[in-house]
This record gives sequence, structure tokens and C-alpha cells, in this order.
Amino acid sequence: MADLNALVDQLSELTVLEAAELSKMLEEKWGVSAAAAVAVAGPAGGGAGGEAAEEAEDEFDVILTGDGGKKINVIKEVRAITGLGLTEAKALVEGAPKAVKEGIAKDEAEKIKAQIEAAGGTVELK
Repeated sequence: MADLNALVDQLSELTVLEAAELSKMLEEKWGVSAAAAVAVAGPAGGGAGGEAAEEAEDEFDVILTGDGGKKINVIKEVRAITGLGLTEAKALVEGAPKAVKEGIAKDEAEKIKAQIEAAGGTVELK
């Protein structure tokens, strides 16, 4: 049996684009849809709403809103942060607003925001 903790750690390191690709691959291999799994899970019970709100405050999404006219610098920084290839990073920057990282801690989100802003880009935390 696989080491589930190691698997969770590996999945946590995926970029948004890699996670989307993994999702597609699993849907094809298993013949299921991720949307169907969410529908089956259904809405949470009454008490879970407060927990979800608390959890949401601990996780932030770093959204690139623009390149500030310094596209090359921002692409370089996005590549360094995400580990994306040149083509993927360029597509992300040119397709702004787009998420650079999702579901990360506030301090990490602030650090990434500062890095992108130093390169000339504009960023939002959600």
C-alpha cells in the first residue's frame, strides 16, 4: 500500500496547471468526473459552515491581475515561484487575472505577492 502521507506531500507541491492535468488524467483513467464526486458529497451539515469559514481565512489564493508593463520580469518570477515551463508561465501571465498559487498560508501568499510586485506585476490575495 502506498505511503499516504508521502502522496499528500507530493500532491501539495503540484502547481495549479499540474493539478488540473492530474484531474483530467484520473477522470479519463477511472471513467469518472470530478464534478460528479462533488455533487455526491453534497452540501455540508449546518455546523460545518463555521468551520469552512475559519479554514478559508487560513488559506489564500495568489491571483496575478496584471504584468504592469514588465511582462518578461513577471514571467521569470512566475516561473521561479511555480516551477512552470516558459510557455505555461507566459500563458498564465498573458491570461491574467489567473491564480499563481491556491490554498496556501498567509505568510507564503504575502511573500509571493511581494516577489511578483517587485518584478513589476500586480497581485491580489483572496
